[in-house]
Amino acid sequence: EEEHALKEQFGLKKIGGMKEIWKAKSKLRRWRQNAMKLIGRVDTSEGHFSREKDDLVESLYRRGLLGDGASLDDILQITVEHVLSRRLQSQVYYRGLASSMRQARQLVVHGHIGLGDQKMTVPSYIISRDDESILTYHHTSPLTDSSHPIRKEIEELRAAAEYGEEVYENPIEEEVVAGEPENIETTE
Repeated sequence: EEEHALKEQFGLKKIGGMKEIWKAKSKLRRWRQNAMKLIGRVDTSEGHFSREKDDLVESLYRRGLLGDGASLDDILQITVEHVLSRRLQSQVYYRGLASSMRQARQLVVHGHIGLGDQKMTVPSYIISRDDESILTYHHTSPLTDSSHPIRKEIEELRAAAEYGEEVYENPIEEEVVAGEPENIETTE
């Protein structure tokens, strides 16, 4: 059930999408095992284990899974959702280049997305921190034109989804105590 929810959340393929989740879980398991091995070492402050620890933390930092100044303990907090959110398909959606995860996948597969001058057609490609800044529509794509109908649709959906514009009002004005509504009317 959890895997099916992830498949829907990240817009993975209907057939074969579970394989992507299993790959992400496998990567995560390997990173956690390495972190646990290094945590279990008595002295990781110098020598080979220190270099191995620094390499693991730096590698996950470059992948965008850890922040600045992260430690081995932070590696144990990484979830499958974090790993799946670093995929090219997810980053296209999060950057606002597509209106849904499914559309993001379609744009990637059809060659509308690029990293710099490189056309990207693999939705499962893991985006590094360095690649985030150069993620855009590929220069040969018709979507580079801001008047393209799909671009207009994406912009309209982004504008409609602006956060913080609506003020949430509680529809229930009465306070409920032990299942009974309390009368709030004041008598003078």
